[in-house]
Amino acid sequence: MWRVAAFLSFLILAYLLGFHGSGFLYLIPLFILFNIAMLFITVWEKHKRTETLKEIFNKIKNNDYANSQEIELPSYLGGIQNEIRSMYEKIQDDMDYMKKLEKVRSEFLGNVSHELRTPIFTIQGYIETLLNGAIDDQKVNKQFLEKASRHTNNLNNLLNDLIDISMIESGQMRLSFSYFNAEKYFSSIVNEFIPQAEKKSLRLILHQVAPNLQLFGDKEKIKQVLTNLIQNAIRYTETGGIEIIIEEEEKFGKITINDSGIGIAPEYLDRIFERFFRVNKARSKEAGDSGLGLAIVKHILDAHGTKIEVQSKLNEGTSFSFRLKK
Repeated sequence: MWRVAAFLSFLILAYLLGFHGSGFLYLIPLFILFNIAMLFITVWEKHKRTETLKEIFNKIKNNDYANSQEIELPSYLGGIQNEIRSMYEKIQDDMDYMKKLEKVRSEFLGNVSHELRTPIFTIQGYIETLLNGAIDDQKVNKQFLEKASRHTNNLNNLLNDLIDISMIESGQMRLSFSYFNAEKYFSSIVNEFIPQAEKKSLRLILHQVAPNLQLFGDKEKIKQVLTNLIQNAIRYTETGGIEIIIEEEEKFGKITINDSGIGIAPEYLDRIFERFFRVNKARSKEAGDSGLGLAIVKHILDAHGTKIEVQSKLNEGTSFSFRLKK
């Protein structure tokens, strides 16, 4: 506003001088001086704004503000105050996210190192014992080799799960969706695990499925989900059995895996899908559980736009269920 007022004053002065003889001669230099003054004032204002913004940005860089509301700009910069506050909040959110990622990465590397070290040292111990003479002892040599072989299989399963979860969490997992016949699909998968269940004298039952039920999903990834859930059910069930139920709903097919196993305590139900979390660590490792299976299950089902639900009671059993679109 003051610039407009100054310019109007100049026009009035120029008008008065311009119509009174020699005053006209002063009009041109007066006009030049006015423009120089305006240019000087403009440069000074820009410098002032630049210095103010530099000071604010340096405070943001040095994390001198406790929150965005502490950022107060002079009235001549008030128009961009909200934008700078929004930028500050975005920077803080990004920094918090990066800190969380770094913490997760450190924890993940620590867990991976620990999980790999255990089977490697165990295998190494068996081999060293055999090399130191136990290979000639008919009572223990085969037993040690079988244990080393089992831990080798566990190590291989762990590495495969690490590769899977790494690809999933890095966004490299590719899904191939298609419709498939539920009856044929689930029957073929369940039949693969019947011998494993029978070794523990467990019943593995697939309840009747509607013959014409078609479900939509990535067949290979859903098989991985079922494999993890059925293997866990067999692993942690000593008596009774496991049943798989496929229920047809209006828009979905609901898949449920029930077991009569050891169950999960209520305080652990919210954590079982965390990477490397095990309710019973010693037993899980002995049984070959990598600690990543349920985390992989959750990621795959999230990618299908569905959630996994779990209900469990100690010493009574556990039930996992999820839905697929029809």
